[in-house]
Amino acid sequence: MVVEIEGVPLHLAHPDEIAVNWVGQEETMRQLLAAWLVVGPGDLPMSPRLIGKPGVGKTTLAYAAAKRLGREVYIMQATVDTRPEDLIIQPVIEGASKLRYVASPLLTAMIRGGVAILDEGNRMSEKSWASLAPLLDTRRYVESVVAGIKVHAHPDFRLVTTMNDDASTFDLPEYIHSRLQPQILIDFPERDEEYQILKENLPFGEERILQYVTDFLQQAHAADERYTVRDGINIARFAMKLKSLAASRAEETQALQTAIIETLGDEALRYLPRL
Repeated sequence: MVVEIEGVPLHLAHPDEIAVNWVGQEETMRQLLAAWLVVGPGDLPMSPRLIGKPGVGKTTLAYAAAKRLGREVYIMQATVDTRPEDLIIQPVIEGASKLRYVASPLLTAMIRGGVAILDEGNRMSEKSWASLAPLLDTRRYVESVVAGIKVHAHPDFRLVTTMNDDASTFDLPEYIHSRLQPQILIDFPERDEEYQILKENLPFGEERILQYVTDFLQQAHAADERYTVRDGINIARFAMKLKSLAASRAEETQALQTAIIETLGDEALRYLPRL
């Protein structure tokens, strides 16, 4: 799709379509949806940030919340190499002496009134965040130096940023930190919720394997280990593949332990539940 803004044709990104379902932690979902509400004239939606360990479902929550609103969703992965123009408009050479201007997923969401998920936002540099500062306050616009235009956000546009609480990230500058509010924390799920997440992602999974992996994760959580349900999904999936080649119950047990070792390393064996 192509739209024209201030005489400049912009080629828009396509929305993301992912088969996901948010399971449990409805209070966290409620907080995110509340942040996006507009409660009266003069009010504006907030731009929350979802914070938690890698693999706890931050992006899944953001996507599921957007779908509850019936909005298009645009996911943009932030990295240490993300430049300001990557966040807004990139010029692409098209034929001899001709440029095509391509809107980022974030800018496309602004134009179409969708939801933008800026994934792992604290991997971006301050220079990149600075280009979004006007979008995150009452001005609600971005400026493209490359295309020489200013783009205002659609009233239905919503933004959420996910952030990992690990050491491989940048500290946010204060003027950005104060704009990305509220801070919504996502913790490990309770046992029943964790089991349901595994079941949702592995509907073909055998009950015994799913229960075993759930117990393993719960013991790891109790020890404040950083293993997440994403790790559990990988363990269960690999164990089922190994088991398909097994001929005995003993080999099935070995398949589970092998899957844990090959996914997380030997140190994870300390959290093995009893069979």
